[in-house]
Amino acid sequence: MPHISIKAEPIFSVFNFPVTNSFLTSLIVTFLFFFIAFFYYSEIKKTHKSTFFYLLHYALRTLYNFFQTIIGNKINIFFTLLGGIFFYIILQNWIGLLPGVGSILIKSAVHESELVPLFRGNNSDLNTTIGLAILAVFLIQYYSIKYLGLQGYVKRFFNIRNPVDIFVGVLEVISEFSKVVSFSFRLFGNVFAGEVLITILAFLIPTVLSFALFPFLVLEIFVGFIQALVFSMLTAVFINMAISSHHEE
Repeated sequence: MPHISIKAEPIFSVFNFPVTNSFLTSLIVTFLFFFIAFFYYSEIKKTHKSTFFYLLHYALRTLYNFFQTIIGNKINIFFTLLGGIFFYIILQNWIGLLPGVGSILIKSAVHESELVPLFRGNNSDLNTTIGLAILAVFLIQYYSIKYLGLQGYVKRFFNIRNPVDIFVGVLEVISEFSKVVSFSFRLFGNVFAGEVLITILAFLIPTVLSFALFPFLVLEIFVGFIQALVFSMLTAVFINMAISSHHEE
């Protein structure tokens, strides 16, 4: 049977700090992310640009226009954040579908008799998705305070003139923290379920019929794109609501 584990497995340790297979994959994706960014920056200055530059530029322009419909005239302020979240998540999702991710096995750092994957999709690790969710929710609160001020931020939740609004405000505060759960488990559940599906099908389908996995891989590529778009889009929507609710009142 294929190896399936909800939690990421440690593969080695550095100064007693356990390095998991998902963390190792995240390091690779981070270096890839910065390499693409530096490539794009260097290509801008060139007269004759590569085809990959134009594809990347088209993707950035399309994403910019999409977020502009949500954020409006503040798009130049928030696009770096929203675009960074989108591309980081989609790279993490897609790298988990590459050959060798999940299939190259080594001895576990905890139990040497057990074989664990050397690489694992980082978004199939709940620690990663919770971290991304906490970051997104924290930035929503930060920008709300920055644009509305502390008093305006508090007024988003509480109105002491109306006792009913105080109760509603408590529910609103709870809903703000619940975004961490919805953000993290939505991303984790979809990515982890997709990787489990591909792993089980690869185990059950004979090698000669491996082409039968192609439709499922295409589906997971699409799901990875949708999950990155949903996460970044919801972050944009919540930021827009957080910084404009005072003016709507």
